[in-house]
Amino acid sequence: MTKKEKLIRELSVALSYILVAVAAVVVTLAVTAGSKGTIVFPGTSKLSELQKLLETYYIDIDKVEMTKVEDAAANAMIEALGDRWSYYVTADEYAQLQEQNANSYVGIGITITSREDKNGFTITKVEPGGSAKDAGILPGDILIGAEGQRFVDVDTSACGEIIRGKAGTKVTVTVIRDGEELSFTLTRKVIKTEVAVGKMLPGNIGLVSIKNFNDRCASEAIAAIESLKEQGATSLIFDVRNNPGGYKHELVKLLDYLLPEGKLFISKDYTGKESTDRSNAKCLEMPMTVLVNENSYSAAEFFAAALEEYDWATVVGAPTCGKGNFQVTFQLSDGSGVGLSIGKYYTPNGVSLADVGGLVPKHLVEISEELAAKIYAELVPPEEDPQIQEAVKILTEGTE
Repeated sequence: MTKKEKLIRELSVALSYILVAVAAVVVTLAVTAGSKGTIVFPGTSKLSELQKLLETYYIDIDKVEMTKVEDAAANAMIEALGDRWSYYVTADEYAQLQEQNANSYVGIGITITSREDKNGFTITKVEPGGSAKDAGILPGDILIGAEGQRFVDVDTSACGEIIRGKAGTKVTVTVIRDGEELSFTLTRKVIKTEVAVGKMLPGNIGLVSIKNFNDRCASEAIAAIESLKEQGATSLIFDVRNNPGGYKHELVKLLDYLLPEGKLFISKDYTGKESTDRSNAKCLEMPMTVLVNENSYSAAEFFAAALEEYDWATVVGAPTCGKGNFQVTFQLSDGSGVGLSIGKYYTPNGVSLADVGGLVPKHLVEISEELAAKIYAELVPPEEDPQIQEAVKILTEGTE
């Protein structure tokens, strides 16, 4: 068998696996055996045929948890599209996604990342207002277990299922800090994420940190700006580093507040229909800079690009990721969901950030991974943040 034939065979097997469990309706039709032993379910699609084949003939079907098979197959099917931005989420993950988009969730208020040794999770951020912060849990602590279960070879989804629960209920978690195991009994509660926060810096500079462009982004950002102006701010720094993006309507509302009359957002959907959002003449005229990095996605990098194209702000930091597709999340009948790229978007000047590889700041400021992690965890004060200080320098000296 040649390498090409082997590859084709492997791809065929993989594709069959992907297609097996996608169909949600079980079709009950007669079975026909072909002359060469081929089994056929006449009148069905290939997807239904494959599912029926498994359910009828697989020897250990009673031991199979079909939901897991369907989730795995559906996820592989979306990944096979080759689109970096389309995704599949299970029913539990879909519920969490809805909470995330609402900037409100029930939990203890921590963000975790997997560790290379698969022994526990590193706590990267502790949210204000959460019971974890109130109890003294810190960024950098290693979450090793909860409710008596150790997190070894456990993924973040399974960890979340154990820690999350109804508001008012309690959960006991164990962390390691400086080699010592510490246990905390925490109360799960509704946590509203603070989306945009304003802070006054020396020199009458207002710093507006925007965490995402989901619910309440525009209203909170505008309120923060107005508050800073009342405190005497004469220039602004927008920090959209580590901002994953969000809703177009929140982005457009904030840009409309900031920018003069003109195009704001150009999009073209899967039918080829093009639409353009525009701003009115009312705007905010004051010196501005925008901080971005490699984790500024979607609406966050578009926000910086639009301000730059209007010559309204100077961009500082590291190159962004370069996203140019927009998605709609469709919920499936079992509660799971598919976020599918259904169109492309362009900056006011008609530029696709995907085509140019992202937004490259006019003022590049490189920082170490260690410092970047501390900035993400909100452990670095503005005076020790090189990227903020470069923005301050630009605003103070009036340089471009």
